[in-house]
Amino acid sequence: MASSIKNLSDFSHIQVADASPFKFAIVVAQWNAEITGALLNGAIKGLEEHGAKENNIQVIEVPGSFELISGADLAFRNQGFDAVICLGCVIQGETRHFDFICDAVTNGIANVGLKYNKPAVFGVLTTDNLQQALDRAGGKHGNKGEEAAITAIQMAHIAKKF
Repeated sequence: MASSIKNLSDFSHIQVADASPFKFAIVVAQWNAEITGALLNGAIKGLEEHGAKENNIQVIEVPGSFELISGADLAFRNQGFDAVICLGCVIQGETRHFDFICDAVTNGIANVGLKYNKPAVFGVLTTDNLQQALDRAGGKHGNKGEEAAITAIQMAHIAKKF
């Protein structure tokens, strides 16, 4: 497994575009707040380190990961964002609920991006346990929120070119 040997948030091998011309929404789930709060901090850090202006970043809190879909839709429909970053965390439990939520959220976020022809970035952890989530929310494997921010910057830049 690749994640067992490295920090997944290392971007030293790429040239990240300038984020200053773009407006970003970060839609973040309130469920699993310890994890999603760390993802949010990572996303904001990633955007600001690459030039995003504080007033061009809007945080929208939604109850859970399933609601990221409608939160992203509302952001694109009403606010004119260049990219929306969706942050959540779904941890495997004892039932199949995990499978249904993960599938719906993945497809829903992808469909929102296609609907508006703008980047809707998937920054949702789907882990087997809490430790795996902690490792990916600022722990030994980096911060998926920061990764999602870099993806949003890169995709906004590509969308502007085309």
